[in-house]
Amino acid sequence: MAAELLAGIEGSVLATALRGSTWVYPLVNAGHIIGIALLFGAIVPVDLRLIGVWREVPLALFLRVLVPVAAAGLAVAAVFGLLLFAANAKDYVASGFFLAKMAMLALGIANALTFHALRRRHVPDDPGRDFSWQRLIGATSLAVWLAVIVLGRLIGYF
Repeated sequence: MAAELLAGIEGSVLATALRGSTWVYPLVNAGHIIGIALLFGAIVPVDLRLIGVWREVPLALFLRVLVPVAAAGLAVAAVFGLLLFAANAKDYVASGFFLAKMAMLALGIANALTFHALRRRHVPDDPGRDFSWQRLIGATSLAVWLAVIVLGRLIGYF
């Protein structure tokens, strides 16, 4: 059943058009990279603040500006990533790097949701105070999103 579903995805008009176009597939790939850049570029300063850099700057300031950028980047990367997946679904599902990337992506999203849930319940906006769970979440986020990027690049080579 899974093989039939993957074959159906790859055989779709959209996937066929992506594979058959000289320009569309590279442009979709560029869109995926732009989404990753927005996501990671916004996440790094937030994570650095969480692990203790820029303590004098209120965390709420970082979050108000950068979380919407990160969310938009994730959405853009996901949309274009799904298009890339459709073009070669069977190969991607057979790739250990792809499966590891998807697992790390899920972990990164879960880590971010955990941070926001804990923050709503436990953290006043105190720019000079750090919480150990914030440092752990920030360090985890940096490691996880770096792993997502590296694993994503490895997919194309192996």
